[in-house]
Amino acid sequence: MTPPPARRRRSGADGSAPAHNLPRRGAIRRAQAITTYGVGSLIAVDHESFVVSGLDGADEQWRIDEAPRIYERRLARILGVEHFRLPPASDESSKDGLRVRRFPLMHSCPDCNELRRHRDFNPPPGRSVCGTCEADLVPSRFVIACEAGHLDEFPYWQWVHRAAGRATTTAGQCGGTLMLRTSGHSASLRSIRVSCSCGVPEVSMEGSFRKHALKDLGLRCRGTRPWLGTSVPAEGCSLTPRTLQRGSSAVWQPVLKSALSIPPWSDGRADPLAPYWDRLRELESRAEVEDRLKFVFGDDLPVPVDEVMALLAAEREEDLTGEEAPSFDHRYRALRNKEYERLRAGNDERERSREEQFICETPLGDTTVLDGIGITGPMLVKKLREVRALKAFTRVADPDSVSEANEAELSSTALSWLPAMEVRGEGVFLRLAEGRLADWESVTEVAERAKRIRAAHRRVMEQRASDPTQVQPSPATPRMVLLHTLAHVLINEWSLDAGYPAAALRERLYADEEMAGLLVYTATTDSAGSLGGLVAQGEPDRLASTIRSAIRRASWCSADPLCIEAEASGTGGSNMAACHACVMLPETSCEHNNTLLDRALLVGTPENPELGYFADILRQ
Repeated sequence: MTPPPARRRRSGADGSAPAHNLPRRGAIRRAQAITTYGVGSLIAVDHESFVVSGLDGADEQWRIDEAPRIYERRLARILGVEHFRLPPASDESSKDGLRVRRFPLMHSCPDCNELRRHRDFNPPPGRSVCGTCEADLVPSRFVIACEAGHLDEFPYWQWVHRAAGRATTTAGQCGGTLMLRTSGHSASLRSIRVSCSCGVPEVSMEGSFRKHALKDLGLRCRGTRPWLGTSVPAEGCSLTPRTLQRGSSAVWQPVLKSALSIPPWSDGRADPLAPYWDRLRELESRAEVEDRLKFVFGDDLPVPVDEVMALLAAEREEDLTGEEAPSFDHRYRALRNKEYERLRAGNDERERSREEQFICETPLGDTTVLDGIGITGPMLVKKLREVRALKAFTRVADPDSVSEANEAELSSTALSWLPAMEVRGEGVFLRLAEGRLADWESVTEVAERAKRIRAAHRRVMEQRASDPTQVQPSPATPRMVLLHTLAHVLINEWSLDAGYPAAALRERLYADEEMAGLLVYTATTDSAGSLGGLVAQGEPDRLASTIRSAIRRASWCSADPLCIEAEASGTGGSNMAACHACVMLPETSCEHNNTLLDRALLVGTPENPELGYFADILRQ
């Protein structure tokens, strides 16, 4: 991050700037405001630390006139909003950007070693320095958070007074001043020493990261949400917080939901109707729909009534029926199912308008060249648009393993929109041959390897969750692990063959009882997004050559034999034969954070070559 020149300002009591004179503290890319530095995350700018403010509030709300609207009806519908907004871009001519608030408030001075709240150092306006020493203040390295998403200051006073039996009393009652120093003997927590001038023994930070360290002090989460501002009251919370490093990835993990724009919603013609869809769905007849549209728009309708009726019918087809209301996960899977059907079917020129944002065609070459390698149905996605929305975020726990109850909200009130970004690009879609896949899945050794990965993944999710009974089932089935690993080796191959950096490509997996496909597409918003180079790789002859080359390359790893013989690898053993020397990718390219991978399911093992789905390629 390279922040622009700092502007002088007068801080509020909590370090936030007055709304009428906001300074620039740094610069990030628009996409980072969704994926890396979204609402509730901590961001370091020079030697200062801030929390990104929420979407609403008197001084924290986004300036929506600088946050353009984007639409994706299918995704908006399951997220319960009308539309999405891009993060507000900020430049020298704009009025605003993203708002931030100083956090943590506890700072230390490297010269006098005092540890206190930022305002208690009496820093000059616009600067974060000790009012006495004029040394740059250092934000606390440690914060505490719980699985419900709450974030708070580390309880230094209680930590240093725990031996005196005053850990549960109000901080500061002793009248002393906290001091923090580093012994310099090592880089461990034992070298970080905290003391109080009241005379209690000096203690180190060793042991503060234990799971029950704060519970042993009798401390509970206070339910604080600093990203929503001081005017929002704390929530009731019965969880025990955990100590975290301020820069740890566990402090903030986004809950991202995405969708491809597919017909009939992908030409943008229905966007003006976004605020009215829910009301239109309640109407039963064409005449009622027409009357409602004329009441809103007059005689100048943005979309003909017949097209509106067709869109309503298409939306009702995606409704899940049953005795119980479908969960969010079921509705989100239904969204993927519809994408899979459209990618299989494609759309020809007769279905397109000039504004069409989804163009998917059958390759011109002979697809029978793929029959011998277990791949079928390649499609060239010459034009696509993906919308990725920030639904919420989590702390401490894995965002894929917790229930919606543990997702932290982006705003204190319900809004009709969510922050999102859009990606326009191209891709290649392919499927696994159903007959060959069914035979391969029936192999006992294949099921056993997937079972071990699934069990390890389940253990990791249970360890991270405060309530293991709320953990979602692991998605690690044989076909899912196979598709996931295949997508990784294809991305690695295309990054060498087609000139795309691996970080510019992304996978999208379609794996359940009725789906067995993958989409590899460009995942950036810059010039690498849609140049035709990736689509060219999807022609059958070239695709067959690429798959053969990728499988042969994956059959050997520079870490072999340790890699191919590994019984468990990766986070908590949630991978098997997979490492950074063979199949792992940049985190931005992977849907599952480089877990649930096993290259042995592609190529087999030295003891059992037939274990691999593509074992025939290696015999040729």
